[in-house]
Amino acid sequence: MGKNLNILVEKANSGDRESLELVVIEIKDLIYNLSLKMLLYPEDAKDATQEILIRVVTHLSTFENQSKFTTWVYRVATNYLINYKGKKSLEFAMPFDDYAKLIDSGHSEVVNYTANLGELSLLEEEVKVSCTQGLLLCLNPEDRLVYILAEILEFNSIEGAEILNIGSASFRQKLSRSRKKIRNFLKDKCGLTNPKNPCRCNKKIDFLINQDVINPKNLRFAPFTNRSIELVKQISELEKSIAIYRSVPNLPTPEVILKTIKETILID
Repeated sequence: MGKNLNILVEKANSGDRESLELVVIEIKDLIYNLSLKMLLYPEDAKDATQEILIRVVTHLSTFENQSKFTTWVYRVATNYLINYKGKKSLEFAMPFDDYAKLIDSGHSEVVNYTANLGELSLLEEEVKVSCTQGLLLCLNPEDRLVYILAEILEFNSIEGAEILNIGSASFRQKLSRSRKKIRNFLKDKCGLTNPKNPCRCNKKIDFLINQDVINPKNLRFAPFTNRSIELVKQISELEKSIAIYRSVPNLPTPEVILKTIKETILID
C-alpha cells in the first residue's frame, strides 16, 4: 500500500474527506495491535487507539513525507503510548518477581471449568497469549516499546530509534536489556520455552479464571488466533521466546473505533 497510502495522505491534506477516511482505515489495525501489545487489555487498547487516531488525523498536515507514513504513524502512537496509563493494564502491571509468583501459583492437573475439548483448546490458547503478553507489562513503558518494535514487529535498530526518537545505540542497549529479561523469565518459568518447567497453559486455566485474569465467556485473544502452542514446541529453545510473541496474529480493530472517528472528525 506504500505509494498509494502516500497519495491518500496528500489528497487528505488537500481536503479530500474520502481519502482521509481511507487513511484511517489503512492504519487503524496497525495502531490497535500496537496498543494491544503495549496494554494487554482490549478496553485500554481501544481507548488508546481512538485517541491516537484523533492525533494522527488532526496532525496529518505536519507529516512532511521525509519518512514512510507508517513510520510517522508509529511515532505518533508510541509518543502517546509511552505515557498512557490504561486503567486495567496499570492495575495488572507488576515487577518480574511478583509475576513469577503468579506463574508459580494455582497449577491444577484437572480443568474443572470444562471437559469440552473445543473449549479447552480455546482456553489453553487464551492462557498462553494472556500470560506471555502480560509478561511484557513487567517492563517499563519505553523498554516495552523497544521490545515490541524490535522482537515482535521486527523493526531494525535504525527504524526503531527513528520511531522512538532516540539514538540507535540507546535503542540497541534497551533492546538487549529487555530481551535478556524476557528470555530469562521464560526460560526459568515457561513450560513452552523450557519443558523442564512445571508450568503448562492448561494447568493454569482454572486459576486464571478464578483470578479474573481471563474471562471464558469473553475471550480476548483465542477466537482470533491460530492454535500456536504446538508450533512453539517445535522451535529451537533459543528462538522460542520470540516465536511465542510472533505467533500471535494481528487482531481486528473494534468497529466502534472507526464509527466514533467518523462521527467526531470525519463527518462535518
